[in-house]
Amino acid sequence: MTTVLIADDQPMQRFGFRMLLESQDDMTVVGEAGNGTEAVNLVARHEPDVVLMDIRMPGLDGIEATRRIIASGAGTRILIVTTFDLDAYAYDGLRAGASGFLVKDALPEELLAGIRAVAAGDAVVAPTLTRRLLDAYVHHLPAVPGAPTASDPRITALTEREREILTVIGQGWSNTEIATRLHLAESTVKTHVTRILAKTGARDRVQAVILAYDTRLVTPM
Repeated sequence: MTTVLIADDQPMQRFGFRMLLESQDDMTVVGEAGNGTEAVNLVARHEPDVVLMDIRMPGLDGIEATRRIIASGAGTRILIVTTFDLDAYAYDGLRAGASGFLVKDALPEELLAGIRAVAAGDAVVAPTLTRRLLDAYVHHLPAVPGAPTASDPRITALTEREREILTVIGQGWSNTEIATRLHLAESTVKTHVTRILAKTGARDRVQAVILAYDTRLVTPM
């Protein structure tokens, strides 16, 4: 059973999410928060598997709440549910440690699939947001063109193949695309990705993308 906390300042939005989640045999809602402070407190109390986190809430916003939840060492994963007009804030969510982003008008099955994926340790980013999120993120990177990566401790432990795969992860390739283009079995790709996350300390695929940009394995176009 996947336990979920809903954090959103709109009561009707929370009600809609609750109705959808509780219609599933494998999900249960353990609480609702109307702001970031409530979300942090309820995570400490209930230790849910996943938090559906709105970004803009009164008082403590969803980004800072995400940052505090991750910093606490909780095993809870954060799935930010945003709207297109919030793209400018989304790169902060990457930094804060969110495991995924979906738009509020996503289809119910997309939201449910996203929750299950995040609970299983995967990362989720709505395809329509991927490019825009990365653009928003890299726009705020320090301007250090061509900065060397060889001495970065997060990279030095990687094999040549692992560094190659991290690079294409940063470019947005899926495991299937990596397997096809690099002529590898998909199971082999999954093994490489698992090792990359373990060696670099990245929580999930979203954090691996950040790492690829931070170390300039991938640079903005």
